[in-house]
Amino acid sequence: MPHDPIPASAEAVTEAPVTEVMVTELVHRFYDRARRDPMLGPVFEKAIRNWDGHLADIETFWSSHLRGTGGYKGSPFMAHVGLGLTPESFDRWLDLFGRTAREVLPASAAERAIAKANHMSVSLKAGLFTIAGRPYQTPR
Repeated sequence: MPHDPIPASAEAVTEAPVTEVMVTELVHRFYDRARRDPMLGPVFEKAIRNWDGHLADIETFWSSHLRGTGGYKGSPFMAHVGLGLTPESFDRWLDLFGRTAREVLPASAAERAIAKANHMSVSLKAGLFTIAGRPYQTPR
């Protein structure tokens, strides 16, 4: 009796691992877009004085989360305090980041990166815009 091949949908799919080259491409492509963005660009240009250092820090952050390298030791919350951000700034960041992650990373890694970015966004918005236990809102 002939052996039926395994249908394509049941085959194990193995994605390529995330490399440092991918992490670098993710960070640089995202920041190229963000710096040109009318909402985010002015915030970044005002806040960041040392772009090479910032990009290196962000590469370390994403390498830690996507590759398990564990090198990031910073405080994302404190880095965002006092920048004049709004909840809409974070929504725009997530949109640009999500599109970039899906272009650069293997599918499952892109979804992990987007989930991490969403989690960070919720945490940062809660910390920056929550007043007296009410949900985050644009400061008045």
